[in-house]
Amino acid sequence: MSVYTLNLRLFWLLVTCVLTALLLLHQYIFRGAEDQGNDCADQGPGAVTLFKYILAFILCYFFIKYCSAQPGTARRGFHKVPEVHVKSGVSKRELLDDHYKRHVRLSPHVLGHSKAHVAKLVSELVRVGRTDVLPESSLAFRGDFIQIGSSYEEHKVGSPDCFDILVPLRAPRGLKLEAGVCTDKPGGPPLCTLNTPRKAEWTRRHKAFMDTFMHLHNAQRVYRMSPYSVQRWFYTATQRCLAAIRYPFEQRCSLSLALSEEQQVLLRLTPRSDYVCCHISMGIRLIPAFPLGDGAFLVASRQGQRGEDLWTVYFPRQEQRLLAWLKGRLPPNSCHLKCLQLLKEVRNLSGETLDQQSGAEWGGVLSSYALKTAWLRLLLSTPPESWDECNLVDRLDDLLRSLRESLQSRALCHLLLGGVNGFLPDSVVLPKLVKETVPANLWAEFSDVTLDMVSARLAYSWNHLPRLIRLGRPQRTSLGRGVRCKYIDAE
Repeated sequence: MSVYTLNLRLFWLLVTCVLTALLLLHQYIFRGAEDQGNDCADQGPGAVTLFKYILAFILCYFFIKYCSAQPGTARRGFHKVPEVHVKSGVSKRELLDDHYKRHVRLSPHVLGHSKAHVAKLVSELVRVGRTDVLPESSLAFRGDFIQIGSSYEEHKVGSPDCFDILVPLRAPRGLKLEAGVCTDKPGGPPLCTLNTPRKAEWTRRHKAFMDTFMHLHNAQRVYRMSPYSVQRWFYTATQRCLAAIRYPFEQRCSLSLALSEEQQVLLRLTPRSDYVCCHISMGIRLIPAFPLGDGAFLVASRQGQRGEDLWTVYFPRQEQRLLAWLKGRLPPNSCHLKCLQLLKEVRNLSGETLDQQSGAEWGGVLSSYALKTAWLRLLLSTPPESWDECNLVDRLDDLLRSLRESLQSRALCHLLLGGVNGFLPDSVVLPKLVKETVPANLWAEFSDVTLDMVSARLAYSWNHLPRLIRLGRPQRTSLGRGVRCKYIDAE
């Protein structure tokens, strides 16, 4: 992680105080000398001079205060500097380093505090929802949670204001759910169903649960767990748990819970005071999940129709072990996280200039998970010493080249599903259900025209990076709807 830079607000305040002290000392010495020279001298001119000094000080103080309070305006004025530097011979590496420090780098202070506050809130939430005894005819929280996503893996861009949390669920006592891979959705990541036989004794004795959470599929003569019904129950259960813990937290921050159109449960934390010292409004996406075994989970799929009752496999434990294994192999000053962050920034800057439809296709193909997959593949296929900090631009070139090659070949295979299993460490163990799965192409749903567009624009974006930086990325703020982080502004 990078070190902190100068806090400009504190710096200018100290400068103002020092100059004021020197000014008053000078005036005192000057007046003393004047009094000694002429005891009967008129005091009018000295008073006028002192008044002028005080007036000048007040004007300078308010001017400096105004400038330091408007970091966005000041920094927008500097956006033309990179262009001038590039024309004068500054390298792409210097341009990347400057932009990284200004807009991309994660502050260790802000990241640490944000993770701590999110963990405290979510741990209380799932503790309240946990039951020691298995429920008879409903679902329940298991009592733990799993932190996933870019903020925890430390390759988020800009500000750690968005967190993903897996919340494992417990099925009712006696209910036996079997996961089955859906074979009528070829091409993409495998989608699963959670089934129970139609003639099972449990289903006949718990009709209320079956009517609420399960759908009968006559073709297969099985009941399937409905992701939509689980999400609705999870939202209601989270509301009850939040109501039980709200009071001690809302003394220092406001909490709100919402269910999006995609049936995602979003918990938003907005600080009232220095409880969150960095004053960032944070969004926490709570994801209900069923354990699949070996550290994998099934979560509601956003693909397919609502009545198909499909689930997606998540591998949080496997990815955490793989990242830890890679970190142990890489040099201490490795640029691998910085490389992925800058790749995301190139995607973000280029996407800002596209129309709504093209921007959706651009972001869909170059999703964070797709970029992370390409990045992990490159990490596994290159020598660890090549990721030294001095090789940042070369590794970015390699990463962009491999992405374009994958786009031209129309395939980016999932790392853990039919991917580079020969390169994976022994600590990465997959569930039996997905071990023999055919390779999963993350871009199977996109047309050739879309992939060609993304490939061409990716090359253009990298070649015209100074122009993109000049035109894009305003003052870095949090997603707190206008709540600025004082620590990020100061760094």
